[in-house]
Amino acid sequence: MLDVSLLGTGGMMPLPYRWLTSLMLRYNGKSILIDCGEGTQIALRERGWSPNPIDIICFTHYHADHISGLPGMLLTMGNAERKEPLQLIGPKGLTKVVNSLRIIAPELPFQIQCQEITGEEEIFSFEGFQLKAFRVNHSVTCYGYSMMVARGGRFDKDRALAQQIPMKLWSKLQKGETMEQDGKTYTPDMVIGPPRKGLKVTYCTDTRPTEAIVENGAGSDLLILEGMYGEPEKLVKAKENKHMTMYEAAKVAKAAGVPELWLTHYSPSLTHPEEYLGDVRKIFPSTIAAKDGRTIELKFEEV
Repeated sequence: MLDVSLLGTGGMMPLPYRWLTSLMLRYNGKSILIDCGEGTQIALRERGWSPNPIDIICFTHYHADHISGLPGMLLTMGNAERKEPLQLIGPKGLTKVVNSLRIIAPELPFQIQCQEITGEEEIFSFEGFQLKAFRVNHSVTCYGYSMMVARGGRFDKDRALAQQIPMKLWSKLQKGETMEQDGKTYTPDMVIGPPRKGLKVTYCTDTRPTEAIVENGAGSDLLILEGMYGEPEKLVKAKENKHMTMYEAAKVAKAAGVPELWLTHYSPSLTHPEEYLGDVRKIFPSTIAAKDGRTIELKFEEV
């Protein structure tokens, strides 16, 4: 099961009813935060979650509305006597940016590990899941992220019995280990079926529509994209500032073939994004104008 919570949905500045865009993902005891603008801690508390268990923080880019909440987040973790290392992932320059922000959070009881993305895309592997960063098109270097949870094939008891594989080896083979006994070698493929469908969430803000978003969004159970503007006449402004309208996000979702799209990162002037859903859903019916705290539990398909 993968918990997905859109903590905040605002762009540029926090509002009394809308925190800045940030996303929390929780899987198998791991917590991943993507972006950490001003107010992210409050949004997290409103959801009923604590910042202390966060294992990884990813940044799409270094505009203030996506990273200015980091010093306070680090201090809160430190005050909670966190000892475990915290991993940060972001575009080139991450170490310099974090060190600059830490002028007001210089002493922490835990280690910070920075991993900088330097290419067009990069995959980070962790126990049980992967994070893929891919370059998008904003006014500064910016990345989208996909979180992918693979699911292995099902153990086939009948095949194991037919091949007279000793029962005491089954659990090891099921875990992917190759075993030897009485001069015979037993490999996982002898008893494990083909991989089953896993889980995937793709998140992307602050960008013009790109083929990279379509390609990486494909196969996602949930696609989360910015819908900065709902007013059709603001397409020109979106192009100038390299943002995406709600209609463009819907077209991307349609091209990617995803089951559901959440819109986020609204302009402060877009007070009621749901008002534009009628026309947006003509492009992609399964579009949701997400509000702060929207949460879903994604589960593996039943076989």
